[in-house]
Amino acid sequence: MKIFLWIVIFLATFCIMEFMAWFTHKYIMHGFLWSLHKDHHKKDHDSWFERNDAFFLFYAVVSMSLIMIGNTTDFWYGWPLGFGILAYGIAYFFVHDIFIHQRFKFLRNANNWYAKGVRRAHKMHHKHLGKTDGECFGMLFVPFKYFKK
Repeated sequence: MKIFLWIVIFLATFCIMEFMAWFTHKYIMHGFLWSLHKDHHKKDHDSWFERNDAFFLFYAVVSMSLIMIGNTTDFWYGWPLGFGILAYGIAYFFVHDIFIHQRFKFLRNANNWYAKGVRRAHKMHHKHLGKTDGECFGMLFVPFKYFKK
């Protein structure tokens, strides 16, 4: 039974992270922490790293903390919570940083309907360089209007 609960918590955490990514992006990154996120929309530096990468560090610390707490206390569900956040972070990194923004030069030739829809949706978000008016959506649950045949 504990394994079943572990899997349910892990999957639920992964899915909830999609909401957290949308919420954080819309209300925090395009809100009071725009100063950290704006270099993601308009490059004003020569570095491979962006100030925007600080958001990754926040979720990494939360994930690692939950895993360590789960390992050292009776709070066993710290493991599936922490690993659910980690799994979402890895998926987000692959989709957003590698596939869409090409921070590493592979996955360039993926042209199925889902790949095209995700790229199209992200391009619509990035057409607005300022703090306001950019559409915000998750990584996995992209609005269907972007998926064309």
